[in-house]
Amino acid sequence: MRKLSRRAFVSTAATLATGLCTTTLKTSRASTHPDEINWQDVKDWGVEGKGFPDTAKFYDRLPANAKGKVRDAVWNLSRHSAGMSVQFKTDATTIHVDHKVTSANLAMPHMPATGVSGLDLYAKDELGKWRWVSVTRPTAQVMKTTIARNLNPGFREYRIYLPLYNGTEHLKIGVASNRKFEPIAPRKEKPIVFYGTSITHGACASRPGMPHPAILGRRLNRPIINLGFSGNGKLEAAVGEYLVKLKPAVFVLDCLPNMNSAEVSRRTQPMIAQLRAEHPTVPIVMVEDRTYANSWIIQSSKNRNQSNRLAFRAAYQTMLDDGLEKLFLVNGETLLATDRDDTTDGSHPSDLGFFNQANALEPVLRKAMAMKK
Repeated sequence: MRKLSRRAFVSTAATLATGLCTTTLKTSRASTHPDEINWQDVKDWGVEGKGFPDTAKFYDRLPANAKGKVRDAVWNLSRHSAGMSVQFKTDATTIHVDHKVTSANLAMPHMPATGVSGLDLYAKDELGKWRWVSVTRPTAQVMKTTIARNLNPGFREYRIYLPLYNGTEHLKIGVASNRKFEPIAPRKEKPIVFYGTSITHGACASRPGMPHPAILGRRLNRPIINLGFSGNGKLEAAVGEYLVKLKPAVFVLDCLPNMNSAEVSRRTQPMIAQLRAEHPTVPIVMVEDRTYANSWIIQSSKNRNQSNRLAFRAAYQTMLDDGLEKLFLVNGETLLATDRDDTTDGSHPSDLGFFNQANALEPVLRKAMAMKK
């Protein structure tokens, strides 16, 4: 019989003394065991892109008291987590997520589940530039999965963009318990506030980091607040009541795709006046509607673009003539490629379309934010 060392003898005796001993030892070592996952609830340090603290649910985009004040369609869409993101640092080589969305409708006919309901992971490279890493592929309303594995070693900064067309019920991030994890609180810089339609909302990006507000946030190193309401961006005073409560670096108004020329004529100047009354020095960027991809062959599409733009430009010129300053107009013809081959359905941009739209807006936003108060 092999002779046991004193240490082995004591360990063996303890194990024989109780069948729970081995389990107890494993549990006590969980804080340093590489197979154990340390879960962090995002609610503990907050999301960026949330403009109002007093929301009915943590990941809502409008405050609880907006219910009944804005139209029901706007309220329901405001429960989507579009534009929100969370930041953290870790040296983990594998990152896990525990995520639940509010709706079982994970995808749309023209937009994949990765964009509608997915989580989109970016990281900063050695030059400090945000680079894409991975995206979840939702197959169920509740997903406890690995968002990235086999990552190169290094303690680096990460950002996860939340779903565009679904609400978030909860989100936890997990790394091995023997790895570092450092939450990063939302930035305090004044955000770029986007108010718009389904395009601003994110249709039809393949993943949450690809709509133009998110792209511009990375390029300009600014927080963004996305108040796009699919089919319901209409320059409404009821929404304006909440816009004025924010403290932005610039407002971007991009509602024409959901409006007709009569609405544009009736609502544009009152909306600008509403914003100016509370924010007399904040730049306002007015964005014309993108050109329908099929307007070259469908006259009604062309007519809608033309009539909306004429009404928008007339309002813009009137305000300039009245002496209104820090007002910018973006030509709708510049938003998509000249061949219009960058939409999913003739209306909503593809990822390429969002990239082109960001290119069109970036110089205008840089100019607007560079102006002295």
